[in-house]
Amino acid sequence: MSLALLDAAQTAARLPYPALARAIAGMLAELRAGTAMAPPRIALPVGDAAGGEGTLLVMPARNRDLVMTKNITVHPGNPRRGLPNILGEVVVADAHTGQRLALLDGPTVTGRRTAAVSLLAAQTFAPQPDGELLIIGAGVQAQTHLEAFIAGLAPRRVWLHSRTAAKAEALAAQARTLGTEAQTVDDARTVLPRVSMVVTVTSSLFPVLPDLDSGLWRDDHFIAAVGAFRPEMCELPPALCQAASAHGRLLADTLFGIEEEAGDLLQAGIDWATVQPFEHAILRAAELRARRGSPLVFKSVGYALWDLAACVLASAHPGSVAA
Repeated sequence: MSLALLDAAQTAARLPYPALARAIAGMLAELRAGTAMAPPRIALPVGDAAGGEGTLLVMPARNRDLVMTKNITVHPGNPRRGLPNILGEVVVADAHTGQRLALLDGPTVTGRRTAAVSLLAAQTFAPQPDGELLIIGAGVQAQTHLEAFIAGLAPRRVWLHSRTAAKAEALAAQARTLGTEAQTVDDARTVLPRVSMVVTVTSSLFPVLPDLDSGLWRDDHFIAAVGAFRPEMCELPPALCQAASAHGRLLADTLFGIEEEAGDLLQAGIDWATVQPFEHAILRAAELRARRGSPLVFKSVGYALWDLAACVLASAHPGSVAA
C-alpha cells in the first residue's frame, strides 16, 4: 500500500467545507463517546533572533481507526524571506498497524478545519444562519471563513472590514465570484444592525468590535471569535464576553488550552466554569439559541481532533489509500 502524498490543492479537494463540518460533528460524537482523544499540543520555540525565531507545534490525535500527527512551524518573519508564515504536514496512519496512509498539507488542513468548526457552530447556534455576515480581518483565515460560510450557509450578503482596504476589497471580489453579494466597510459598527453573524479573524491586541453598551448588539447576533490565540491578543470587548458568560451563551470549540490561549476571555476575567464546550453545547442547541441577555459568543482556539476529523474525511475520499 503506497503512501498518498497530497499537496495543498489535493488536500483542499478532499476537504469540502460542508462535508468537513459534518465530519467535525461526527468527531464531537466520538469525543463524547470516548472513542477519540487528543492530548494538549506541544509548543516548542525554535530558531533564534539572528536566524529567525519561530515555534514548532506538534498535535497528535487518534480514534478507533486512525492516528494522526500534525507538525506545524510558525515563523512570523518568513514573509520577508518569500516563505509562508506557516509550514507543515499532517501524517495519517492506521491505528491498528501504524502503517502510514497519507501525508496532507498542514496549513491547508489547519485553515479549512478552523473555518469548518466556525461553520458548524453558525449552522447550529446562529438564529439566522442565512442572514448577512460580517468578517473582520483579511488574512488566510478570513479567506477560508468566507469560502466556508458561502459554501455551507449561503449568506445573503457579506461585509468585509480590514485595516488594509485593498485586502478587504480582494476578499469582496472573491465573494462575488462565488455568487454572493459583498462589499467592504470602513467602520464595522455601521453594519452591525443589519448582520446576524460576525466572524473575527485578526491578531489584534485591542477589541475590534464595539462594546456592549454601544446599543448595536442584539440577542440574535452570533459571533465566532477566532483570531486571538495568545494571552495578549484581544478581539472582543471584555463586557461582551462577560455578558455572554453570565447568560450561559459563551461557548468554546474546546476547553483544552483555552486558559493559556484565549486572550479575549483571559482579559475579561472569565470564570472557566461558565464556558460551555462544543461537544456538549451542540446537544442543547435549541435551548442556547433561545436564551436572551447577550449575543452568543463562540470562541475557537483549535484542537487536534478537528485535524483528525479532516484526516477521516480525506481518507474516505474515493480512490484514497484508506477508502
